[in-house]
Amino acid sequence: MGIEALPRGEHAHPLFFWLGTVAVSAGVVLHLPMYVRSASMNFHLAGMSFDAEMFFGMALIVAGTAASYYGLLPSSSHSPASIVKAAATLERDMTRDTGRLRWAHWQLLLVLTVAVAIDSMKPASLGFIVPGTAAEYGLSREVVALLPFCALSGLVIGSYVWGIIADRVGRRAAILLAGIMFVGTAICGSMPQFELNLFMCFMMGMAAGGMLPITYALLAECIPTRHRGWSLVLVGAFGLIGGWFAASGAAALFEPHFGWRILWFFSAPTGLVLILCNNLIPESPRFLLARGRYDEARELVERYAVPLNPQGWVDAEAPRPGSIDRAGELIFGRFRATTVTLNFVACAWGLVNFGILLWMPANLRARGYSVAGSNELLFYSSMLALPTTIFVAFLYSQWSTKWTLVLLAVLTAFGLLGVSMFDSSIGTFRAHPLIVFSILMVGVNGIIGVLLPYAAENYPVLIRGRATGLVSGSSKFGGLAVNALTIVALIPNLVVAAAALIIPIALSGSLVARYGEETRNRHLE
Repeated sequence: MGIEALPRGEHAHPLFFWLGTVAVSAGVVLHLPMYVRSASMNFHLAGMSFDAEMFFGMALIVAGTAASYYGLLPSSSHSPASIVKAAATLERDMTRDTGRLRWAHWQLLLVLTVAVAIDSMKPASLGFIVPGTAAEYGLSREVVALLPFCALSGLVIGSYVWGIIADRVGRRAAILLAGIMFVGTAICGSMPQFELNLFMCFMMGMAAGGMLPITYALLAECIPTRHRGWSLVLVGAFGLIGGWFAASGAAALFEPHFGWRILWFFSAPTGLVLILCNNLIPESPRFLLARGRYDEARELVERYAVPLNPQGWVDAEAPRPGSIDRAGELIFGRFRATTVTLNFVACAWGLVNFGILLWMPANLRARGYSVAGSNELLFYSSMLALPTTIFVAFLYSQWSTKWTLVLLAVLTAFGLLGVSMFDSSIGTFRAHPLIVFSILMVGVNGIIGVLLPYAAENYPVLIRGRATGLVSGSSKFGGLAVNALTIVALIPNLVVAAAALIIPIALSGSLVARYGEETRNRHLE
């Protein structure tokens, strides 16, 4: 793969991107010697001092990230106001081809599934890292809760920031920049002080926060209408469950032998895999039109074998009445009810995912499970939940988008009910935790797998990145609330928390049933 393969944009600077990638990778490698030397101490680094290699490595990572961003940045753009007619023309051209997916589509689906799995592996790893962090630094549950709190803060901010980058610089550029930050933040595994772990977790959250919503925005704008629903859900569901599968599998296989820090170091190779697959990630044709890059848009849709009608692609007229290109429309315009509903669902999901699943390894160990036993239980739960994603995708694409989301909210509520019954006199739930956790994972992973594609389909192109980023950020905001309660020692135990969270999940399903729009087979614009 040559330098010219990235980026595709006619004004980008690929040499800077690759130099930045090499610098960031070298910076991470320079942090490994200290970790390797700690093997005799069970890979504990607490209290150790930085060496010169680590300081130089940090400088390389900062400089390399800046160079990579410059390499992805186009030097000029055109006003979005002049391209609405051209975007509408391309919309008709793209949706006219409702036949089979082309090879380029399948490549895109595969690489973005990997991207989502890599992205979701980061926050999923937190649950397995927290117990080891607390043990190494001698921290209470309330203090160690600062780790996921900082990570979730980064996820929230990253979702908003990456949404802006995607709408201003490009969907593809935002995804690749997140990959660079995945590599650089792997040094979280070598931080000797707990305070530095908090900072690096925040930065890792910043990187991971934007990947998921931008992936859905890009897919929604590249996949033909007929195939959009099921493909978006499968990419999200397989990616999210795959991320949990990878995190729990890595924890079960490597943590007992190499300590909890090894889970952070996996960010480097996984981020590099995403970057090396860059040639399979196209820019959104609608974004190219929005920036007046007509030649690139033509080349891209020809790559996807779309029958074209290029008349009207240039010298476009003024925007049609009602065209949306202002972020204020998300809250104060005609999308107000949709925005409130989707963000409430996202917050409710965050409460469950980060309030229940994030702390599940620690809670299971507190209930008598060993490290290996708790990791294996959650690993098998995620493995059982994986095949059901095909059924969810079928419902989303062939039955109803909004009612599939409602159904998954009901399923999540049922899983929470099962967890809340663990200490009751009904022994069925307590005796079959694998079934209960599998149901909960199907619902939780199904909601986020459907919610972000659904959000991407509800908003027009000029605000799609920010809208999807806002919903994604809200999904982490619920986790912030949970961890804030943990820090001040107000978090209830697992059973009580599960019972309490049934209410917001049920309410979120009701809001979607009342205010949700049906988007199945509907054109994006």
